[in-house]
Amino acid sequence: MKNKLFFDIGYVKLNKYGEELCGDKMEILPREHGVISILSDGLGSGVKANILATLTSKIAITMLKQGATIEEVVNTIINTLPVCKVRGLAYSTFTIIYGINSGKVYIARFDNPPVFLKRDGAVTLIEGDDVQIADKNVKEAEFNIKDGDTIIAISDGILHAGIGRIMNLGWQEPELAAYISKLPDELSAMSIAKKIITTCNDLYGDLPQDDASCMVLKYQKPEKVTLFTGPPVEKNDDTKIVSELMYGKGKKIVCGGTAASIVSRILEKPVNIDMSNSNPDIPPIAYIKGIDLVTEGVLTLAKALEILEDYKSSISHIDDLFTNDKNTNAVYMLLKILLDEATHIRILFGRRVNPAHTEIGFPEDISSKHDIIKKLAEILKEFGKIVTIEYY
Repeated sequence: MKNKLFFDIGYVKLNKYGEELCGDKMEILPREHGVISILSDGLGSGVKANILATLTSKIAITMLKQGATIEEVVNTIINTLPVCKVRGLAYSTFTIIYGINSGKVYIARFDNPPVFLKRDGAVTLIEGDDVQIADKNVKEAEFNIKDGDTIIAISDGILHAGIGRIMNLGWQEPELAAYISKLPDELSAMSIAKKIITTCNDLYGDLPQDDASCMVLKYQKPEKVTLFTGPPVEKNDDTKIVSELMYGKGKKIVCGGTAASIVSRILEKPVNIDMSNSNPDIPPIAYIKGIDLVTEGVLTLAKALEILEDYKSSISHIDDLFTNDKNTNAVYMLLKILLDEATHIRILFGRRVNPAHTEIGFPEDISSKHDIIKKLAEILKEFGKIVTIEYY
């Protein structure tokens, strides 16, 4: 059976220097048959812009969820937002992208920059056709996409990057398109967004003079990963959980010494620990033939969660957070797969208490692997990953 395609989603924003709140807002609404995504840019910056952008995105996502047309959404937004007395403007700009898993995309854009489409290494601008709605000019586009296509929507803060500094006229559309075309095809949607925003911040000299946002939708086959951690409550389930791991599609990860021992016993294959690069904070990786990554359990997962929590609010790509020993750093290798390669993550979680944790005096919050797994799953879902947990 042919794999169904779907939209991998990533989005990152950069606050204007000195502002605690971002004047851009992004909303993602996964649907059974596709996804609706909205990027709104409030007038000005700071609190007022944040309110305008939030109100715009919430109105749009709520109405579209209930089946409203674009005309109805635009009319409501224009008639709801207050008018700026000084500039006579009453709105935040927005881009709405409706992707259908069967391969169709609809885009409605109101005063935001054009949308970029990357296909087979080449990047084109999707301008759209003019449509008058409530006396406002809205750009609409509808087209078919194919496996590997990437759609990138931005706020104008990205185009302003570098004005008067590195680039006299800013990071204009041709230069941005050339940059996007050179990004590796294997990057996830979130990694593409992070790369663009990081470069944008560099062009601003780490002092962004405008809010900047990037929203990415990558149309692709699911990249599945199965992660097994913790021994099952019933020892009779050992064989079942290893079977689920081995027959699952995509990459296979085992976290935990006990879990690795179970896999080794059932598969009759040895566990070989790599002690070539010691790290006082992160236990070493191991190898089992047929398994893509074998790590220690609680400490590795807890460290991964700690980094993920910081990663949520960071514009840095995962590669930028680790400078050395990437090929033997268990946390980096785990996060690299989960963030940059996986789209669908299936966690096989054994709930038997590991007596070793109590014996060596792990703190309660560290020994509760269940809480760590739940928090990891929640953050990964925020990054657009499809995550399921199965308990044994």
